[in-house]
Amino acid sequence: MNIEQIYTKCLAQGAYFIASNGEAAVIDPLRDPAPYLQRAKDMGVTIKYVMETHFHADFVSGHHALAEASGATIVFGPTANPNFPCKVAEDGEVLPLGDISFKVVHTPGHTMESTCYILRNADEKDHALFSGDTLFLGDVGRPDLAQKAANLTMEQLAGILFDSLREKIMTLEPEVIVYPGHGAGSTCGKNMSKETVGTLGEQLESNYALRSDMTKEEFVVELIDGIAAPPQYFGMNVGMNKSAIDGFASVALNANKALNPEAVLEHKDALILDGRDPQIFAGQHVPGSINIGLDGQFAPWVGALVPMDKALILIAPEGREAEMIMRLARVGYDNVLGYLHGGLKAWTKAKMPTDQIQRITADVLESNYADTKGQILDVRALSEYLAEHILDVNSLPLDAISTRIKELPKATAKKPLIIHCAGGYRSMVFASIIKASGHHHIMDVIGGFNAIKEMKGVPMSAYNCPSGS
Repeated sequence: MNIEQIYTKCLAQGAYFIASNGEAAVIDPLRDPAPYLQRAKDMGVTIKYVMETHFHADFVSGHHALAEASGATIVFGPTANPNFPCKVAEDGEVLPLGDISFKVVHTPGHTMESTCYILRNADEKDHALFSGDTLFLGDVGRPDLAQKAANLTMEQLAGILFDSLREKIMTLEPEVIVYPGHGAGSTCGKNMSKETVGTLGEQLESNYALRSDMTKEEFVVELIDGIAAPPQYFGMNVGMNKSAIDGFASVALNANKALNPEAVLEHKDALILDGRDPQIFAGQHVPGSINIGLDGQFAPWVGALVPMDKALILIAPEGREAEMIMRLARVGYDNVLGYLHGGLKAWTKAKMPTDQIQRITADVLESNYADTKGQILDVRALSEYLAEHILDVNSLPLDAISTRIKELPKATAKKPLIIHCAGGYRSMVFASIIKASGHHHIMDVIGGFNAIKEMKGVPMSAYNCPSGS
């Protein structure tokens, strides 16, 4: 028996490749089937099942393309009703795989079709739990994503999840290994561990949601407390995962088109998405473009901030155009018109206009702090702001920019907006968006809050330990 976790940091997502005696199963694959097909080829095994724990909201799954390429059977849990042929397994059904088997365990709550898979070894002993978005390390799945589909409130779904956890999961042996669908950084939970593999016993001791003394009412209150609104792309991804959509290969073929500067200008309604490093983008970029760096949580931030129906033209770090296309396709952005061939070098060589965003160091902010009252924007998450922040600062989280952009303080050349996040990634995203919308008197702080808090001349709030830390 071989179990491999295939973890994608950008999405904080775990897919799984399990093989036994010539047969394999893939659980919760990403959209591109190539990595799983290559593993099967290298190991000399046949993919028998493509198993889904639920209809994912935060990424587009590759179940359809992978099954088509391998001849595998797509498996969903009870109550799933996708728009393509698959096996909808029954609660408690056993799926044989080589010398091992999977027991299907219906665990509604995160969504109504949410299902876990218990891997049983050759002796039919429970060995591992593939828990999807039902159970994470340190947390459980959010209960607000399936309200409309289930015709239930998030409180009702949370109550159903409480029952699923206690009746189906907490009764397993503590040595059972837990392989979750996500880790820290995912928006599918609020208190996930950085670890990506653990045991049920560890979770019974440390996971707030599995406390044996917790009532259902207490569980519901704690689970929905402080839950942020889901990113705008989640609903579209669920719909895509229920349908037989185009595979990654055809999406990549359509998007992988080299455009010269003149061709870029012809697409006046397209958004130019620049995936270069924030520092490089700040120094020179195409006017009106926005920066979401590839070397960060690129795909989730695109999903949170860019309308899914918006046509895109890409500017990628040199040689990474295909990667940028793939990472967009993972979250359902299939509307890429192409990429700027030659990047900014080609753009400037064609004598096209460029723009820039001024950046300052933390010590410059410290020296001028007295003149910045009301002009500093903290674009970190609200929880980060509440934990510790600069005094007299405006909190405007990046993920709220579309609804709160009108709240921006007035800025002039002498009184610019000074933007910071934790380290400089999100603040440049924010700065590029407001610059593209016509706000030109802005500065970005290099190193963000991590650098600013080392400056003794910048007054800080008292530190407030975040809940669950």
